[in-house]
Amino acid sequence: MKIAVVILNWNGRALLEKFLPSVVKFSTDDAEVYVTDNNSTDDSIDFLKKNYPSVKIVQNDENGGYAKGYNDALKRIEADVYALVNSDIEVTKNWLKPIKEEFLKSKNTAAIQPKLLDYKDKSKFEYAGAGGGFVDFLGYPYCKGRIFNELETDQGQFNDVYNIFWASGACLFIRSGVYHQMNGLDEDYFAHQEEIDLCWRIQNEGFNIKYVGASTVYHVGGATLQEANPRKTFLNFRNSLYTITKNVPKRFVIIVILFRLILDGVAGAKFLFELRPVHTWAIFRSHMSYYWNLPKTLRKRKKISFKQLHYYQCFSIVWEHFIMRKKRFDDIN
Repeated sequence: MKIAVVILNWNGRALLEKFLPSVVKFSTDDAEVYVTDNNSTDDSIDFLKKNYPSVKIVQNDENGGYAKGYNDALKRIEADVYALVNSDIEVTKNWLKPIKEEFLKSKNTAAIQPKLLDYKDKSKFEYAGAGGGFVDFLGYPYCKGRIFNELETDQGQFNDVYNIFWASGACLFIRSGVYHQMNGLDEDYFAHQEEIDLCWRIQNEGFNIKYVGASTVYHVGGATLQEANPRKTFLNFRNSLYTITKNVPKRFVIIVILFRLILDGVAGAKFLFELRPVHTWAIFRSHMSYYWNLPKTLRKRKKISFKQLHYYQCFSIVWEHFIMRKKRFDDIN
C-alpha cells in the first residue's frame, strides 16, 4: 500500500521548520512526504529545497484554501492512500503502521483518523478531532474526548478501533479512489468543516469511517486561523448550513435547517451581549452567503445516494452539554 503524506502550506515556513522534522523522521520508511504550497509569498519553498530535498513539492497557482488546495494537489499525486496532514501536526513513531493495517484489513473503510492530542498539553485530547467525530440530529459536531470546549484527559479510554462519523481534516487518511470518486473536498467551503461534509458524503455512498487509537499525533490547533477571528465564525456557520443542506436525509432536512437558523440567531444575539458585534455580523453574512448559494447547494444534494440514512448519535449535543451539564462523551452515549 502506497501512502502519500501531504501537508498543505501557505506562508507557513515557521510551522514547517518546527513540525516537518517529525513527519520526515517517522514517515520515510512507509510513505512519501509531499508539501503542497498554496502560492506562498514567504520563503517556504526555498526552505524546503534547501533543508528537505527528499520532500516532494507540489506548487498550486493560487491560495484556494484547504479544499481547493488539496483538490488541485491530489490530482498530481499517485498513491493508494492520501494522508492529509496539517502543517501544525507533530507525529509519533510508528504512527502509520496501525493505519495501514486497518486499511488492509477493512476493505470498506474509506477514511481513518488517528488519536489527536493537544501539542500544548499532551495529556489532553485536541479540539479539532480528539478521539473521532460525530454529529447530533441538528448536525452539530462533537468528538469522543471533546464536547464543545470541554476536553477530556487521555487515559487510554479511546485506544481501540471503532466507527466514527467524521474524521478530522487536521490528520485525515483516505483512500485515493474514494477521494476522487467523491470529487474531493467541496471547494465552495474554502476552509472549515469540509472534512465533515466529505465524510458524510462518503457514508451516504455506503463506506465506513474509522478511528484508530493506536496511532497518535499532536496538533497545535488554531495556528492558521485563530478562534477569535470573525472570518472563522463566518466559515463555520455558513459551511455547517451547507453540510446539513446537502447531507441530511429528506424526511429531516427542512426541520433541521429551520432549527439551525433559529439557533444561529441565538448565537448572534449572544455575541452582541458579549460586546462582540463583529461575530454577529459574521453570522449574518454567513446566512446571506448560504442563501445566495442555495440553488448550487441543492444541485449538489441531488447527486448524493443517501445509502446511510441514520447519521446522528444523540438528538441535541447542545441540550446534553449546556442544559444537562454532561461533559464527557461516555455520559452522553
